[in-house]
Amino acid sequence: SLVIHCAGPFHYRDTNVLKICIEAGINYIDISDYRGFTHKALEYSEAAKQAGVTAIINTGIFPGISNSLARQSVEQFDEPEEIHLSYVVGGSGGAGLTVMRTTFLGLQNPFEVWKNNKWEFVKPYSDRQVIKFPSPYGKIGVYWFDMPECLTLPTSFPVQTVTTKFGSFPDFYNHLTWMTAHLFPVSWLKNLGVVEFLSQVSYKMTQFTDKYSGTGVAIKAKVIGKKSGEKADFCSSIIHKDTATVTGIGAGGIGELILSGKLKKPGVWSVENSLSTELFERVMQSRGFVKSYGDKSVVYQPLN
Repeated sequence: SLVIHCAGPFHYRDTNVLKICIEAGINYIDISDYRGFTHKALEYSEAAKQAGVTAIINTGIFPGISNSLARQSVEQFDEPEEIHLSYVVGGSGGAGLTVMRTTFLGLQNPFEVWKNNKWEFVKPYSDRQVIKFPSPYGKIGVYWFDMPECLTLPTSFPVQTVTTKFGSFPDFYNHLTWMTAHLFPVSWLKNLGVVEFLSQVSYKMTQFTDKYSGTGVAIKAKVIGKKSGEKADFCSSIIHKDTATVTGIGAGGIGELILSGKLKKPGVWSVENSLSTELFERVMQSRGFVKSYGDKSVVYQPLN
């Protein structure tokens, strides 16, 4: 048996569902995307081990598939040094108000990131960087954004730096979000009524622009490190035309592996610590994805 917890935004959720599953001896996965929830969930790892419960958190698209892409890139190196995760979503992402709420909730506070072998605080939606994503997305601006990967990847891999940056297209949404993060009083961003108002307005805007931008997603996991003593980099990426659909692919693939007995690892784990690259590739193939190789890169995209 398996419980799949999808009731976000996880900024508002405690870990009672996970706790009850452990007590009942039922395996668990979720699509949580909030660092605070991730931190609390990982504290139940020993209890889950004792109960023989496999609990895997953050199993959607980002976090989730993004973690597996990072792992795949890390595995190309003898000495991985830096992980740079970049995500971009078209308009609403096909997930209704969810992406809007999560975006605005993520603007509330500075957050800790692992940079140059130490933790330091950065401001949300700062330090714009233009990243070239696989076709048809091309060059899109991304900004610092608080994600669970900020917490889990530095403890999973011996790297010096982990960055997680997010952006939207059309690009004017990025500028509006930047203005919200840097010009609005912090008290407004922490007011749930204001967050809901901003989410509703943004969603109504995307109902118009989605017709032109689509609701797709692209993720790029770039790792820099040393291989055979030489400095190198490698990118693992994924593209899909609908963010909500591929979130289900990430969670559903892991759920299927648990139910079939192919993935059993008692404890509470992030995706990169529970799903091997071999199993990840099997999941992607079974869901109709194909791999295309480039110079120091691999891209997963749907066959149709």
